[in-house]
Amino acid sequence: MKIEICTNSVQSAVTAQENGAQRIELCCNLAEGGLTASPGTIQLVRKWLAIDVYALIRPRIGDFYYSDIEFETMLKNILYCREQGVDGVVFGVLHADGTIDVERNAMLLSAARPMKATFHRAFDCIPNAKEGLEQLIKLGFERVLTSGQEASAIGGKQLIKELVQQAGQRIIILPGGGLNQNNIKEFISFTKVEEVHLSAKKTVASGVGGLFAATYFETSEAQVAKVVEEIAT
Repeated sequence: MKIEICTNSVQSAVTAQENGAQRIELCCNLAEGGLTASPGTIQLVRKWLAIDVYALIRPRIGDFYYSDIEFETMLKNILYCREQGVDGVVFGVLHADGTIDVERNAMLLSAARPMKATFHRAFDCIPNAKEGLEQLIKLGFERVLTSGQEASAIGGKQLIKELVQQAGQRIIILPGGGLNQNNIKEFISFTKVEEVHLSAKKTVASGVGGLFAATYFETSEAQVAKVVEEIAT
């Protein structure tokens, strides 16, 4: 069982590794669902981590139907990640009607090689999950991140189970969304997944008050450790 932690900083990435994660998805702006991390963050995470690093390639919040400029931005970020020795990238491009943009995803996959690639939760927006899965297999994605087209993976567990059966050994189904130490063991038993994705985050209050006082997310040492322990028992 592989555990992937979605992390939004160098410190969070290190925390995930130190507490038992086998892979991270690196992003920024976790509160908005994640965007591409800064070049400096990508460099330092690659420097500090021995486990696999997958970088999210997402130029803005919102849908996954991108302009030419946004697409070019994604392409440049993938090339940068490849130069930095990142293990994989995470992306997804759709048409305006929500179907998978086969041509643009193929272009990004070609730019990414020899890195691996995960198709992210854009999958949860497509109109036909099982048909879409076959398209992703044909394109050559290593895995697909999905909540089973529901708000959480718990809500979408029946579809996830069916996707695991459909995929066989051709592509990895990576469930994510709402998984934690309290529900993950039962979820794994039901769906038969072999990898899981979670943020395992905690809210931190900024140490200095005043005009810019705020809260932000960091990876929780305790939550990652508890998930690892729960899966192992």
